[in-house]
Amino acid sequence: MTNSRTAVYTGSFDPVTLGHLHIIERAAPLFEELVIGVGSNADKRPLFDPNQRVELVRLVTGGLPNVRVQVFDGLAVDFVRSLNARVMVRGIRPLTDIAGEFTMMMANHQLAPDIETVFLMAAERYAHVSSSLLKQIAALSEDDDQLAKFVPREIIQSLREQLRCQN
Repeated sequence: MTNSRTAVYTGSFDPVTLGHLHIIERAAPLFEELVIGVGSNADKRPLFDPNQRVELVRLVTGGLPNVRVQVFDGLAVDFVRSLNARVMVRGIRPLTDIAGEFTMMMANHQLAPDIETVFLMAAERYAHVSSSLLKQIAALSEDDDQLAKFVPREIIQSLREQLRCQN
């Protein structure tokens, strides 16, 4: 039996950004449970391994009692089904994500017509924030206040350490 009171928000979260956190904070009150599925993107070289990403997301969502974070492999729709959920949450940045997210939603609908996708538009202040952008800023700026405009302060030290390890 599927549960429409559980929603799943999947992504690579490499690392989690203020934009991701904003979508999580808005989606959590809409559902009994929000599961954050940390997956891998085959098109990107990750900065953090999946377990590190789970820990960072848990660190910044610890104050949200109905949020659970876990790693998944494979298709997002298969992960959603494995949780007996029926709803996928997707965050959209208006200038960059609409076409790609629409294509993904249509593919997911073909694979799993019983799973609905709910889109939440990113707030204007996060419309430009991406993990790729913040990695560039973190690598070039030593100012934590600048970086805190893109990522939760709780993860800045881990982000800086990880960048040092990769160089």
